[in-house]
Amino acid sequence: MATVFADQRRLSPYLSFSRAEWAGLREGAELPIDAHDLDTLVSLNDNVSLEDVADIYLPLLRLLQLYYDASQRLYQVTNVFLGNPSQYRVPYVIGIAGSVAVGKSSTARILQALLAHGAPGQGKVTVELITTDGFLYPNSVLQERGIMHRKGFPESYDRRRLIKLIADVKSGVPHVDVPIYSHMVYDIVPDEARVIDRPDILIVEGLNVLQRGGRTARAPQFVSDYFDFSIYVDADERHLQQWYVERFLRLRETAFRDPSSFFRRYAELSVDEATATARRIWHEINLVNLKQNIEPTRERADLILEKGEKHTLERVYLRKL
Repeated sequence: MATVFADQRRLSPYLSFSRAEWAGLREGAELPIDAHDLDTLVSLNDNVSLEDVADIYLPLLRLLQLYYDASQRLYQVTNVFLGNPSQYRVPYVIGIAGSVAVGKSSTARILQALLAHGAPGQGKVTVELITTDGFLYPNSVLQERGIMHRKGFPESYDRRRLIKLIADVKSGVPHVDVPIYSHMVYDIVPDEARVIDRPDILIVEGLNVLQRGGRTARAPQFVSDYFDFSIYVDADERHLQQWYVERFLRLRETAFRDPSSFFRRYAELSVDEATATARRIWHEINLVNLKQNIEPTRERADLILEKGEKHTLERVYLRKL
């Protein structure tokens, strides 16, 4: 877990902040969202309060706005040097990674909402959010390759397609199609897509977005090559398992009961059976993916958000410049 950095401050590439220390960097910024707005942004079984937004997300918002402005000035200076009069604003790309059930989606949506309000006096910016779920291979392909049980592992994604999409967005290609994934049917929705058109900021959220490996002729690039800033949402394994089980039980009472749900069979399980099933899935799939692929990417993040037992954001680690 990220708390290891607290014991190695002199050697760590990160600056460590307690919640109170990080909140002090807010510098009086006002909350642009209210409790109702927050409810629409937080995922099932996650727990994010307005205090979390004020103490953790507002200082992060201020930092990202400073970084975004600096990146745009750098592009302008480069254009002047090259004698290029182009007014095109290169999108700022933010990657968000972390385990299943840690609350990545909530973090991504909250940041999207906050960033879209823009910095004071600078107006709103266009902020798009994509998740890597849409770049999973269809179930038919996973079954054909014999890796349906490894859905969510790196090999289950069409990484070339994801890299091409981000490269297109970064290059200013208009009207880029983003595939759609349905959590209800647990599969890609065929022949459907949504369009993003030259956003100012693009947020990319997913389990393995920070993963890298040895470059080969087949994999000369990685998704993270296009990130301007990256965030890892962290928590203790014990809490992650508990949150996953709690979410599974809540879904058993809600979405799993929909006749069209891929997980309809779980809706009829007793509480004990559902708990045992969730723990088995966690240990056989999600924990393996976490240990092999996700957690090793944590130290590649520019910023780590560390959560406590009840999803409370307790500590922030910012990579030293």
